[in-house]
Amino acid sequence: MMVSRDCRPMPEAAAPPTRLGDDDLSRLLLIRHFELTVQDLFAGGHLSGTTHTCTGQEYVPVALEALLRDGDYVFSNHRGHGHYLARFDDPEGLLAEMTGRDGALCAGVGGSQHVRRARFHSTGVQGQSLPVATGTALHLQRAGAGALACVYIGDGTWGEGAVYEAINLAALWWLPVLVAVEHNGIAQSTPTARQMAGTIAGRAAAFGLAHLRVDSRDVSVIRAQIAETVGDVRGGKPAVLEFRTDRLGPHSKGDDTRAAPERTAAEQRDWLPRYRESFPEQVARIDEVQRRRMAAVAADVLGRPLSRWQP
Repeated sequence: MMVSRDCRPMPEAAAPPTRLGDDDLSRLLLIRHFELTVQDLFAGGHLSGTTHTCTGQEYVPVALEALLRDGDYVFSNHRGHGHYLARFDDPEGLLAEMTGRDGALCAGVGGSQHVRRARFHSTGVQGQSLPVATGTALHLQRAGAGALACVYIGDGTWGEGAVYEAINLAALWWLPVLVAVEHNGIAQSTPTARQMAGTIAGRAAAFGLAHLRVDSRDVSVIRAQIAETVGDVRGGKPAVLEFRTDRLGPHSKGDDTRAAPERTAAEQRDWLPRYRESFPEQVARIDEVQRRRMAAVAADVLGRPLSRWQP
């Protein structure tokens, strides 16, 4: 059997990134500082349960969220802090959930992975969101509101049978399902090249799904590239967006099995240094605001009493 080696993010283009508005950059840096804060709090024993950070992948949900609407549903996964914060400017509620404090989104019983708010749902069960998103999309199709179900999965999730059952029905019934794949090249601790034969594009083609590969880490470029596809999904043409990205941190806590040169290469592809080099004053200004904001959020949340549902 031939195993695809087309499983690592492509090198970033030499062109500098496009200047972002302060709102977009603020959201990117809010997610980055949230994740850095989470790592520190976990090390200090302040979190309930485990956690999986999305450091390095922040630009994916920020780029996509601007093309989504309030009536759309978003289904996240175990690495979903950035998905939530791109949709809701609410680090307080999410951190309270993760620390089991008053003001938690789900009374502190969902933790880092299982969050529900309005039309946002996340789960730590690999592949579970796609069948739920497909069923939701069937409802949206029947309601005729032009809304879609966006579901985030990773490259490792293509090893789950539920994924294929779900996209089969999405394709068969022309459901408004947008599958956003954050392809970071590693499934927990297994390199994708060692566990995936073929490609994600080939899998999408097998079901007749549209597929678009996104290599850029420039938020403005990404939005322009994917806007038509998102619009097509609203019209009942399900699609797979494959974002080539990098997870800079470990799988969860300290379980990063990658060799040092591979981790260094991933850091060199990070979006933040490129924006900082191109727009140093803007990045420095907003970075300081979000750093201070997250320090204040952490102090506030940790000062709250435990949720009454906590033991």
